[in-house]
Amino acid sequence: MAFIVMSVFSIVAICAVAIVSGLLITAVAFKCYRRRQIRNAQSRLSSAIKKGLKETPSSSKRSSRSSSVVKLTKATSPISPPEHPAGPGEKLSPGSFSMRPDNMESPHHVGKQDYSHHIEYEKGDRTPEKDEEAKMRLEQKQEPKYLGSLNFSMEYDFDKSALLVNIMSLVDLPPRDPSTGGCDPYVKLQLLPEKRHKCKTRVLRKTLNPVYDETFTFYGIASNQLHGMTLHFVILSFDRFSRDAIMGEVLYPLKAEELTSNKTTTLCREITPRHLKFRMQGCGELLVSLCYQPAANRLTVVVLKARTLPKMDLSGLSDPYVKIYLLYNGQRIAKKKTHVKKRTLNPVFNESFLFDVPYNEGLQNISLEFLVLDWDRMTKNEVVGRLEIGCRSLGGPESHHWNEVINCPRKQIAEWHKLSEH
Repeated sequence: MAFIVMSVFSIVAICAVAIVSGLLITAVAFKCYRRRQIRNAQSRLSSAIKKGLKETPSSSKRSSRSSSVVKLTKATSPISPPEHPAGPGEKLSPGSFSMRPDNMESPHHVGKQDYSHHIEYEKGDRTPEKDEEAKMRLEQKQEPKYLGSLNFSMEYDFDKSALLVNIMSLVDLPPRDPSTGGCDPYVKLQLLPEKRHKCKTRVLRKTLNPVYDETFTFYGIASNQLHGMTLHFVILSFDRFSRDAIMGEVLYPLKAEELTSNKTTTLCREITPRHLKFRMQGCGELLVSLCYQPAANRLTVVVLKARTLPKMDLSGLSDPYVKIYLLYNGQRIAKKKTHVKKRTLNPVFNESFLFDVPYNEGLQNISLEFLVLDWDRMTKNEVVGRLEIGCRSLGGPESHHWNEVINCPRKQIAEWHKLSEH
């Protein structure tokens, strides 16, 4: 009997030892697996940081050469369909989205359909938005007082319910290329506020006084619709290797009394800078929520909404979206973007993004840069405003928000911030 009791006791002890050993082995294996995961994440992030901070000149040259090859081999016109061969007025426009063409209401419309092909590019710390901002600041300093003038004529055909617009010529344009003293201008035209009818002229090379004499016919416009419509001319200079430069614009509200007798009305209007329409407006505000998770080395960014954005479209609305960049020691190492919200000045995004931060460094050298952009099918996407929150914030609500995120980990903290131009 005693032998049987001892045998039962031995079996129970062996089972207990086996269970404890199994639990210990499982805990050690999980700890090793977790440590390997952290090391892999750290190595991936370190390689991304090194790639951003230690880009060699040879790699920059190779990337620039490859970028040039892409742009040359895939050059297409902003308006012409991509399946046609490249012509003299064709280009590749870098941006963020691929656009679909606007279908013209009438088959007799002489303007071509609008195809815009955009390529997202990033090299070092340069982005399309920063390049455009620097270009605009330079133009504001060196912007000529006189940007030239546009000669055009209008006629309304009552029998066909059609508006005929003839783009005649441009006069005394400012030179875009200092080496040659000329530019490669062309004109885009659309009818506001609907923006359904769009067309463009051909590109004329190396001239400051181009003569087009091209007539565009807009069908399906009743005479009682003329009042309230506006002709919107955008003057651009073609560039095969980068974005076409916007030289200016001309706005002409239609007057029914000028188009009542089938007579041609010839007009000359001075070209004005395009960005003047929002220079005096505020940039609006952006509501963002941040949460730092030290154990996972992650930063959660939620773009909630924006309000009182400037009217980037002449129709009085905007098509905003937000780009978010993660900066480490001032260098961009990761980026995200929201969806486009159409025709609104107070968009609601409610989109969440996760960023991995450097292992064992916390948020001491981390910043977030927010760019609010206006999507535009016809021309380039313009920067509405920008916001930076992080270690480089010097006082104000941005610095206070960042300090709260650091001092209250694992807590989602949301605040409104004013957008700035620079």
